[in-house]
Amino acid sequence: MLESIRDAGPFMWLLVVLSVVSLTLIFDRAWALRRARVLPTVLTDAIADRQPSELRILSRASSSPLGRLTLSVVDHLGWPKAENAGALEVCARQEVAKLERGLVVLEIIVGIAPLLGLVGTLYGIIPLFGDFGKAVSGDNTLLAKGIAAALNKTLAGLMVAIPSLVAWSYFNKKVESLAVELEGVCDMLLRRLYLGSPDKGATNADADGSEGSNR
Repeated sequence: MLESIRDAGPFMWLLVVLSVVSLTLIFDRAWALRRARVLPTVLTDAIADRQPSELRILSRASSSPLGRLTLSVVDHLGWPKAENAGALEVCARQEVAKLERGLVVLEIIVGIAPLLGLVGTLYGIIPLFGDFGKAVSGDNTLLAKGIAAALNKTLAGLMVAIPSLVAWSYFNKKVESLAVELEGVCDMLLRRLYLGSPDKGATNADADGSEGSNR
């Protein structure tokens, strides 16, 4: 196997490198995008009824996206609800970007692996047809082996691209699903912590309006 790769030229080596990168990213995202790692059950249960001081302790102990988002909400409780929600939105975008890390590389591999295989095939076939007359008059098995070796590059490109495409599609959907769950949990946390506490900005605006009407 290694001997055939050594004899296959630079394009096969590039495909081997791409396959290693793809597998590394697939295992990394499979580990990072587990639901228990993104939304720990201990923290999701605590958000329903725990006090902010307890949530702060649990969030700091949990190195998870939900933990960091919860900590953002708790740390900014002194702010009006609208401003806290704005800070939470910025933090949430950063967490989603972390979840998507490496998916762009997988998408690039999906696009270039078949093309590299095709170019490698053409690169191997063109010299064969340049000496086609000699091959016909001589041993045709050499020509057949050369064409087979060239076509192996196309096959290798597809074998790298297809699993990468499946993984890329799955992980994209997984990130989207986790992002929706994070949004729902954080929205519930904001509603609970600000329940019965009017927004400071709204309170100030109402107070200004009432003063104006009294005048």
